[in-house]
Amino acid sequence: MTQEEKTILLQDLCARSPYGVICTDSRHGDSRITEINIVEEIVYCYDFDEYVELDKCKPYLRPMSSMTPEEFEEYTKLIKPVVFNKIQVNMASPESFDYLNKKMFDYRGLIPKGLALVALDGMYK
Repeated sequence: MTQEEKTILLQDLCARSPYGVICTDSRHGDSRITEINIVEEIVYCYDFDEYVELDKCKPYLRPMSSMTPEEFEEYTKLIKPVVFNKIQVNMASPESFDYLNKKMFDYRGLIPKGLALVALDGMYK
């Protein structure tokens, strides 16, 4: 795993950790991440009761394509209009990113990069 990949994965996990992101480790299976050590690039997994190196841990995320019509409607309500030079554009708000993190959507494209796995149906209900 490159340093750039580690950085984007750490950024993503830090944003999702309050919502109970689940990761898998080839030695232990699946567990919720409860602590992230950015300096040492390790995560603490509750069910394993130990730290796991970042490059051995893959979070389960939902592809953006799995968003239901109801979720899409909720999400679009969080997009805010902003005016730049008399031109109005719709922009993502901090609340919209919080929504995507809470619902575990892969808006950073970690799944196609091999840094995350597709969440099983109902995994985050």
